[in-house]
Amino acid sequence: MSSPIEDYALLSDLETAAMVGRNGSVDWLCVPRFDSEACLAALLGTRDNGFWRVAPIAAPGTCTRRAYRPDTLVLDTWWETAEGTVRVTDFMPPRAQAPCIVRVVEGLSGAVPVRSELRLRFHHGRVVPWHRDTGAGTVAVAGPDAMWLSAQAPVHALDRDGSTVWDATVRAGQRLALTLVWAPSHHPGPPAAEGVPAETMLKETDDFWRHWAGQCRYRGPWRDAVVRSLITLKALTYAPTGGIVAAPTTSLPGCIGGERNWDYRYCWLRDSTLALSCLLRCGYRDEASAWLDWLVRAIAGDPADVQTVYGLGGQRLLRETEAPWLTGYEGSQPVRFGNSAAGQFQLDVYGEVLDTLLLSVRAGIPLPAHVWELAEVLMGFLQRHWREPDQGLWQVRGPRRQFVHSKVMVWVAADRALRMGALLGRNGSSAEWRVLRDEVRRQVLREGWDAGQRSFVQSYGSPGLDASALLMPRLGFLPAGDPRIRCTVREMRRLDRGGFLRRYAPGGGGVDDPQGPEGTFVTCSLWYADALAATGRVEEARNAFERVLAVRNDVGLLSEQWDPDAGRQLGNAPQAFSHIALVETAFALSAASSPAPRGREPWNASGSGLIAPCPVGA
Repeated sequence: MSSPIEDYALLSDLETAAMVGRNGSVDWLCVPRFDSEACLAALLGTRDNGFWRVAPIAAPGTCTRRAYRPDTLVLDTWWETAEGTVRVTDFMPPRAQAPCIVRVVEGLSGAVPVRSELRLRFHHGRVVPWHRDTGAGTVAVAGPDAMWLSAQAPVHALDRDGSTVWDATVRAGQRLALTLVWAPSHHPGPPAAEGVPAETMLKETDDFWRHWAGQCRYRGPWRDAVVRSLITLKALTYAPTGGIVAAPTTSLPGCIGGERNWDYRYCWLRDSTLALSCLLRCGYRDEASAWLDWLVRAIAGDPADVQTVYGLGGQRLLRETEAPWLTGYEGSQPVRFGNSAAGQFQLDVYGEVLDTLLLSVRAGIPLPAHVWELAEVLMGFLQRHWREPDQGLWQVRGPRRQFVHSKVMVWVAADRALRMGALLGRNGSSAEWRVLRDEVRRQVLREGWDAGQRSFVQSYGSPGLDASALLMPRLGFLPAGDPRIRCTVREMRRLDRGGFLRRYAPGGGGVDDPQGPEGTFVTCSLWYADALAATGRVEEARNAFERVLAVRNDVGLLSEQWDPDAGRQLGNAPQAFSHIALVETAFALSAASSPAPRGREPWNASGSGLIAPCPVGA
């Protein structure tokens, strides 16, 4: 049985990632890329689907404690046993030639018998490889893949289950290393990384992350949390293209035992503006430029074909399949690879793209010469199709609807195109776009506002709430002081569950096909904190933010969802969107806590109640 989601820590080489539990087991690894087939897949099945555990033989449970080294993605895990204490240091060197996991076992006291047990299963935990001895270790081969294991002690294979076992007694002051490297199986010998000393790789990895984290400009009260989130975001970036995956995992459920199990090892346009803003705020201009370059390449082509999600290199075909040989995380089936959301019609992505382009222009990031022509083509498409229903921000698998957030993002698209035109001296279509912007705004205020419950709703004609309405002031659709925004923020308490926000009302009013409840959404809870701060309820905002910080795991990671009843994380982890939102909220609260400049809107300083009464109509 897999460990709780919050028991897993992340390792990454900026091209793929591994998930290692508190029990010392790497239960998830895809090589050579985030979206490749897994060779360790116990996370979604059983030990027979592949794992690599390094721990004291006498310690069958979890470690004593663990932590990332400050400002790095190097993980130290301590084991205290009756025989003594050892520390296991896990890391993946930023990719030079081949993906590589290094595990260094160091004796701190006594003499501790330690075992490494590696059970490789290629093709998403399905294929048992052939093993052969290399003298210094073993190599496992199946189809296109080969994994080379080297160790500073004898290694032997157990034929009964195809495991490779390494046993050693580690004494105080002694350090032994194990290195697992992937290579194409047609290569005649081990990859170059297999021969590099572990101590060299450790120092280079430690130095890389410390230097990168040291560039962070945030100096507020939550710096440690912000830096950890930024390191996580960097770790989820596919360095060759600049694309940022939503998470390194697939099919971790939003409902234990349910079917809300999606593959998040791809790049979503919904993340684009927030990711770019987050990186620029913190001083990471190179990463922001790389993300923008990925975005422009990915959406090139017919605007009718703009997708909500793309592959690491901008691939469009992400065919969704199921893996019946995997039992699923805690029995949650089906296990899915690929994501059919790539074929959905989602209007909000046009606003997200144009918002990102405007932010880039304002930041002075060099843009390709054809970007303005791209903006014109996207706007031309919206002028023809903006009235159509779509699948919305949450990529529902039910019928299309007139989602309010989608229409707001159409307004954002027109607004940002107008602003870009003004900055670039291109205003040939400004009159048409201004008409579109104003028409969309009037429609949203008329059809998206529910006068009876005095709040914006999820879709036209529906009474259901949606947390995406909290983004309206951030997007500039209405000011935070508008009574309709204040009322909507107040009504969002109806989405509260244990101090956290669901993305929409339970059951969704038939909006989504997959059955079963789901947890609260971390990002929505952070949006709520932002909106509270913007409407002057700063103390409430801080409390909401601190609640999110409190549900990070022991090494500072957040998944997509939180179950306040069971007190556990749900969904794919770690989630880029959650960590991006954490950074944005930290900046928002730092700004809200600063003295108000002259002329600023007179927020209610007590944070209790509203300044203006809620209107009864739009």
